[in-house]
Amino acid sequence: MEGGFFGFLEHNSIYIVMFIVLVVWLGIFIFLWNTDKRLKSIESELKEKK
Repeated sequence: MEGGFFGFLEHNSIYIVMFIVLVVWLGIFIFLWNTDKRLKSIESELKEKK
């Protein structure tokens, strides 16, 4: 393979960018999902105290 690793990066840069964007979106989704779970547990605790 000519160019080695850097040649691979030069010819497939769009896939690398798409992978990074996918990882960022997955991170945002997981963060929001965990936040929603925590908020639901807090809401249920508040309903029980009333």
